[in-house]
Amino acid sequence: MPELYCPPPHRDDEALAREIDDRLLAWAEESGLYEGRLDEVRALSIGRFTMLTYARVDDPDRLLAPAKCTLAQWATDDYYCDDETAGAVPLRIATNLSMAAAAIDPAHLPARYAPRLEEAMRADPVLVALRSSTAHLTRYANYSQLTRYRQEMAALFAGYTAEAGWRVAGHTPSVWEFLTVRQDNSFMPTIVMLDPAGGYELPVETYADPRVRRALLKGASASVIVNDLYSMHREDRSAAVNYNLPSLIAGEEDCSREEAVRRSVEIHDELMHAFEEESALLVAAGFPPLTRYLADVWAWLGGSLEWHRTTARYNADAATGSSPKQGGNPA
Repeated sequence: MPELYCPPPHRDDEALAREIDDRLLAWAEESGLYEGRLDEVRALSIGRFTMLTYARVDDPDRLLAPAKCTLAQWATDDYYCDDETAGAVPLRIATNLSMAAAAIDPAHLPARYAPRLEEAMRADPVLVALRSSTAHLTRYANYSQLTRYRQEMAALFAGYTAEAGWRVAGHTPSVWEFLTVRQDNSFMPTIVMLDPAGGYELPVETYADPRVRRALLKGASASVIVNDLYSMHREDRSAAVNYNLPSLIAGEEDCSREEAVRRSVEIHDELMHAFEEESALLVAAGFPPLTRYLADVWAWLGGSLEWHRTTARYNADAATGSSPKQGGNPA
């Protein structure tokens, strides 16, 4: 893997990662997620991902909230979109994701029908996990932050649905089309939990500022390219059509996989430099919550790359991976 322009991880606390994983697996078992496959969940190490990305938060319960939400998001993708052995049915993806949205942003039905909805919510482990993880997040997120999380989850589900449409239609998207959809199907729902987990609030007016939004989306898009790069070999083994950036570049530009990877890295680095430069301009205004939030996002990006480099999900021998190039801190 070529080097990626990204900060190094802010911390690496294995004891904290194990504690989060232990609590997370107990919750997953209680929810019914990945029944009989919890060893795979432990190998995934969402606890380590959370420890690395929420690098300025030390409270295990505060970290458990985004860890639960992250695993619930992952399970939604597995159960409803990707893993047919877990029950994914391509033609039901949009319907299932609508139910998933109702689990995090409750649907309010007339009294005659509400019990049927509740029965469905309790019968599906994904819906149980989505509702439970959102409830945990409400311990730390105010109404504005919770609404922001729900909006980013809705965008994520839109991205899932778009990719499902490609699969059903047998459509290979162009690179520009893929990158547009990938902006929705990104890590934004995870990044958006940084301030409630950290015990502060980025005001809604600031979050909605087009300059802030532009910088955040570029950072999120860069992070999902990291996921494409590290997951492409896994997808080669498991998918008939690979919807990842290197595969699409190789097909569209008629180049080798090695060259497509190099060009993907260039796109990642362009987005990371843009995030860094635009964040620096925003920080110059001196608004403390925004300064902290952008610094937290910068640390999140470094932690995410470190997790991708080391998780057993994507690496047979992660220790041989190259180290990231270090960028400056916009804060």
